[in-house]
Amino acid sequence: MSKTPKIAIVAEFLTVMGGAENVVLALHEAFPSATVFTAIYDEERVLPAFKEMDIRTTWLQKFPKKLRKMYKLFPTLQVKAFQDLDLSEFDIIITSSYLNANQVQKTRSDQVLISYCHTPARYYWSHYEQYKKQPGYGKLDSLIRLLIPLLVPHQRKLDYEAAQEVDVFIANSTETQRRIKKYYGKPSLVIHPPVDIARFTPTKTRGEHYVTMGRQLPYKRYDLVVEACTRLNVPLKVFGNGPAHKELEKLAGPSVSFHTDRFGDASDAELEKALNTAKGFIYAAEEDFGIVQVEALAAGAPVITYGKAGALDIVQDMESGVLFYQQTVGSVVDAIKRAEQVDFLPATLNRKSRRFDKSLFLTKIKKVVSDSIVTPKA
Repeated sequence: MSKTPKIAIVAEFLTVMGGAENVVLALHEAFPSATVFTAIYDEERVLPAFKEMDIRTTWLQKFPKKLRKMYKLFPTLQVKAFQDLDLSEFDIIITSSYLNANQVQKTRSDQVLISYCHTPARYYWSHYEQYKKQPGYGKLDSLIRLLIPLLVPHQRKLDYEAAQEVDVFIANSTETQRRIKKYYGKPSLVIHPPVDIARFTPTKTRGEHYVTMGRQLPYKRYDLVVEACTRLNVPLKVFGNGPAHKELEKLAGPSVSFHTDRFGDASDAELEKALNTAKGFIYAAEEDFGIVQVEALAAGAPVITYGKAGALDIVQDMESGVLFYQQTVGSVVDAIKRAEQVDFLPATLNRKSRRFDKSLFLTKIKKVVSDSIVTPKA
């Protein structure tokens, strides 16, 4: 392999901003000459930084725009699209994977495939039964429920086979590390996702409001947060949108406000302002990691969260927040009451967040790639 290897970064989709997309931004920051491949790219809905990159798409991009928006309905096509990518010119392939990105094909024996794994696909493995009950496709749910048992076993087989071709697995949390071992039988090292700690400036004097935010999908259980704050009549600012949004609006009382415009009332600046002064951040989902919980700590807000999976890497009970162990409204209510009895210091919470700073991610990911370079034999 040459002294300066050619690197490809493979993203599942670049259609909305989220944790996986921020990882792609950081990977490109670490390797600025890398080419980025993705199944589908929507430059209008992601950050302008992507426009500066060399982004190449699969043939799914040629679908009509309305059809492209339904990309999650075509898992078999996604697999084929990634398999059809020609990555023969690249020495190192880094995937940001949570679904099918690991289906890319190595074409040379000296190519190295590194998978930054957000989780083995939830649909196929850890949350299969949950998705079967609540697919999250709105009016299409009844149809999807019928298709899941027919499609998933084959997709699971393809996913397992693709995982066996990965040379280095990187897990985003200890929970994901456990899943990689359980479902793929593969070892991995943990590198937590990059968080831009410096963008937050916590205020010493806090407001009376709580914050929650993210993509409003059924499994993220924003309903519990909204109902708990409604029951306690405490101010809650809900940032984000998604399929469950209308249901959340129905559950919300007068103390709950919604912020849905990614480039307006739910912009990065508005979220930062809300978190920097928040009394606390409430999150009821079982997350693979949970970048937004780190962001809340960076902003000086204690995190009230479901004590399972990725949250356990981030939050220490009664030190940096409060953990609850049942996904019920009552558990969230009790956790909020417990949190209000503790004097959390914003500066201390900010310091605790720094072990997830983006600079650490960049240093660690560069070392993994450097250690993976195959030196030709003399």
